Parts: sequence; structure tokens; C-alpha cells
Amino acid sequence: MSGRYVHIFCGTGEGKTSAALGKGMRAASAGKEVVVIQFLKEKQSGESIDFFKRLEPEIKLFRFQKFPECYQNLSEKEQQEEVQNIRNGLNFARKVLATEGCDVLILDEILGLVDQGIVPVEEMRALIDAAGGGTELYLTGTSRCEALWPYVDEVTELTTSYRTRETG
Repeated sequence: MSGRYVHIFCGTGEGKTSAALGKGMRAASAGKEVVVIQFLKEKQSGESIDFFKRLEPEIKLFRFQKFPECYQNLSEKEQQEEVQNIRNGLNFARKVLATEGCDVLILDEILGLVDQGIVPVEEMRALIDAAGGGTELYLTGTSRCEALWPYVDEVTELTTSYRTRETG
């Protein structure tokens, strides 16, 4: 892929992170450098982190949040502290984009920052605008963030529908 490409994976369905990471793995297998920055994610068992460590240096995973619990479950004081950690992650993302520090940047669950009131839509748009000519940028989250759609190349909305299966 030549030129800048920005893709949003959003919706209430499962698979947004997996889809973005799949794009990253495809790029890494083609020799591209991939950076993943996770936001608003509960700290999972060390297994997933250990898996990503094995993929270095082609895929690098960064998390700036300190608390193991979901942001929504933190006390007000803890949330204030976590916002600063999240802002550090955003600043790192800007630096990666400004220096063209990778070919593919995946900002996992970043769309939730708008819903939580941590980041205004204008700041998210500026982040998208910072993507250089050869960068692939993937944004994920449950929020549709439709205000960003005019500034991206593609939006994939994942939903889950349930179908009962008759037995008999």
C-alpha cells in the first residue's frame, strides 16, 4: 500500500482489535515495522503481553495505563492519574507519527477516549492529520465516532447478531 491510509474498526461487536492486529501481522510479515498502543484496556494475563514480546522487533506493543482495572471502575482520583498516563500514550503516538517511527500504527480502543471525555474529537482529527504519506493508521473502539469518518479512508463497523439454533 502506498500513501497514507487510515481505517476505523468500530462497533459493539467483537473482533475490532483482532482485525486491526491482523492488519499489523500482515504488514509485519511483509517486513514493515508495526507499533500498537493500547488505551482503556484492562490488563490481561501476561500471556497476551508475552505473545507480543515474541513478535518484537517487528510488532511493538505499548501500554501507558498503570491500573489493572478498567478506567470506568477506577475512583475519581485514580481516573485523574490514569488520564495523565493516557495523555502520555497520546503524546507517544504523535511522536511516532511525526517521526514516521513505524509503517503501521494501531491505536487500540482509542475511540473510547472521546466517549470518556478524555480527548475531544478535534484532537483525534489532528492525530489523524499527523499521519504521514506512507503510514497505515488503524483506530479501534466501540464508539462510532462518526465525526471522524470524513477524514479516514475506510470504516468497518462490527456488530454482533444472535441467532438461536433449533435443536431437535
